[in-house]
This record gives sequence, structure tokens and C-alpha cells, in this order.
Amino acid sequence: MSKLPLSPLAPDSFPHLSDIAGIRLSVGRSGMKYKDRDDVMVLLAQEGSTVAGIFTQSATAAAPVDWSRAGIASGNPRAIITNAGNANAFTGMRGTTAMRHYLSKLADTLSLADTQILVASTGVIGEPINGEAMAAICEGLVADIGQASWQDAAGAIRTTDTFAKGATISCTIGGAVITINGIAKGSGMIAPDMATMLAYLGTDASISADCLEILLRRCADKSFNAITVDSDTSTSDSVYLVATGAADMPAITEADSPEAQQVQAALQVVMTDLAHQIVKDGEGAQKFITVTVTGALSDADAKKVASAIANSPLVKTAIAGEDANWGRIIMAVGKSGAAASRDELSIAIGGTIIAEQGERVEDYDEAPVTAHMTGENIDITVDVGMRGAGQATIWTCDLTHGYISINADYRS
Repeated sequence: MSKLPLSPLAPDSFPHLSDIAGIRLSVGRSGMKYKDRDDVMVLLAQEGSTVAGIFTQSATAAAPVDWSRAGIASGNPRAIITNAGNANAFTGMRGTTAMRHYLSKLADTLSLADTQILVASTGVIGEPINGEAMAAICEGLVADIGQASWQDAAGAIRTTDTFAKGATISCTIGGAVITINGIAKGSGMIAPDMATMLAYLGTDASISADCLEILLRRCADKSFNAITVDSDTSTSDSVYLVATGAADMPAITEADSPEAQQVQAALQVVMTDLAHQIVKDGEGAQKFITVTVTGALSDADAKKVASAIANSPLVKTAIAGEDANWGRIIMAVGKSGAAASRDELSIAIGGTIIAEQGERVEDYDEAPVTAHMTGENIDITVDVGMRGAGQATIWTCDLTHGYISINADYRS
């Protein structure tokens, strides 16, 4: 596959991410798929760090996902190794054996047990990973530990991403300034729960492992689990959160404490920023779409409706063509499986009310809607008319010829 053009929705630049005390990074080149760029990343956390992880819900999860689930459960992970270009998924014992081979080499070089190293792989499914190629660069990765920046790491984990994704925030908790950094990859096979995505979050805050997992899951529900590009869920999704405890602060152990709520609010900002960047780098994307649903009997029902709209090829292609064909939104609401009142339904695009009380408004003027459709940011609002408190927001992108071209040529 030739180099892809930069997404028109890309940020102007990668943000400055300061070092996180207690986390060191390195990058390297395995040469398995990409011959002229870094494609392997190692994150090493200081002893005493806590780590939380959440993973794909796919029934065909990759070997690295199974390994890392067990590693998180063991309670003592210290490092994460990631490769881009090969997902090592659906590769049977060959894939597992190859993974164990390079893990053993890395563990020996780091003086860790292999169970203390988590693994993530992303790329083509069904091709066994080259364990020898990975093992061959482990000594160099360890020798260079601490030399790579967060931007370097974000670049190394990309596949069809057209830009590296990063976000950061600092806040004061109990008199101590803490920082949360995050990097992610993802642009296709994106759908809850979660997406073809990898994300790495690091903080110098002191947080117990149990509390860390609760905060990560809460924030994922309103970020990575609220995006879709193409409704396809990957075999390899992994999100990791590492807390080193290097900041001068008491440990946070209760997820509902005021201090934990401060961390959660800051973490939500970083994770939502990364989730938006993933959608804005959706394969072939030209428009960023926000779908908001209200008036549902429950948040779960609202999410069903929002997801049905966001995943509809007819809705997404209409937006790509800048066609204000709002009837396709009506269709998506009806097929969602959630309770909706046809005669109480209302729809707005770009703030212009199109339909309410079950029919198009009498004075509807399509001109402002058409004008809104020509922009890069599209807002769709639906009230399903059930007079409930349920609400949800899903972010997605349009569906263009670019998506077809990228995926028709993915393995070449």
C-alpha cells in the first residue's frame, strides 16, 4: 500500500507531551511489513506502578489479547511491547509460539518474567508474526529505553493512520501536579466495543490497581466505546493505563473519592480527545459527525439509536455527498431496535429543526441544512419521543470512495 494522504480533519500538529516520571519508551524497526519506519514500541514502567487494561469483545481475539488479559490479572505487569503491521490474530499455536519467543528474549533483556510484559499487535489478520524478527531487535529496544518520546511511540504503532495521535493534560490533586499523557492508533475497523485501536495512557499519579481499572472503564464508555467508523470490531483492541505513583501525593484507592473524580475528569478529557482523533483519521474520512440522541427510555436505548444512525452506510454516504437526505435518519431510528415514538420523533441537523411531532415542519427550509452539510463538522440531533431521560452521543465519519480504495488495497 502506498503512503496515504494526510486526513483533511487532522490536527495542525502533534501536541507536546512531557515525560511521565516512571515511564520510559523506546522504538525500533522489525522490517516485517514497513521497511522505512519504526514499527515496534516498548513502554517500561518503574517498579511499583499499577496497570489497568481493557480489551476487545471479539470472540476471535488475537493471541496478544489473551496473553495481556492474563498479565493484567496477575497484578504485576511492568512493560508493554507493541508491533504494527501484523495483528498475530487467528494464527493458532504458531502465532502464540512466535509471540512467546520474542517475549522470552525481551524479558531476559529487561530482567523481568515474561508474564510481566503485556503485548499488543495490530495489522493484517491471519498471518503468523515473525518471532525471530521481533526477537532480533529486543536488545536494541532495551538499550534505547528512555530515548523515545511519546510522539515517537505514537508514530511507531500506526498502520493506516495518516497522523500520529496524542493528547495530554495536567491538573492539581491534593497539592500535587499530576500529568496524564495518551497516544493511540486507529483509522479503520472501528466500532464499539472498542475499535481497531490501541491506546496507551500514562500518569504519574498514585492510584491502586482496582481503582485504576474502574476509572479506565468509566472513561472508555464515553470515549472509545462511543466511536465508529465502519461498524467492524477488531480482534486486537487494547487500551492500557499505567500509573507510576511518582507524584508526591497519597495513593488514591476509592474510585468515588473527590481525588479520584478529579483524575477521572482529566482522564476523560484525554481519552475523548484521542477518540475524536481516531474518527477524524477514519479511512477516507472527510467529515466528522456527532450524533446525539435524547428522549429515550434509557441511555442504552439512546446508544442503540445513535449507533444505528452512525453506522448506516446510507446516512454516511449521504453526508459524504453533502446531501441533506434526512429520511435516511428516520430509517436508521426505526431499525435500531430501541423504543421510539414515530408520532413524537424530532430531528435536527446543524441546529435546524427538520421534523417534529412525527412529520416535517411546515416551514422547513433546506438551505441552512445544505450549507451545514458542506462543512467538516456535522451535527445530527434526534429526540426519539419517548419522553425519557435516556441520552447518548456517538461520533463517526462519512463513508467515501477513499474507504473502499484503502481497504481494497490493504494487504499490498
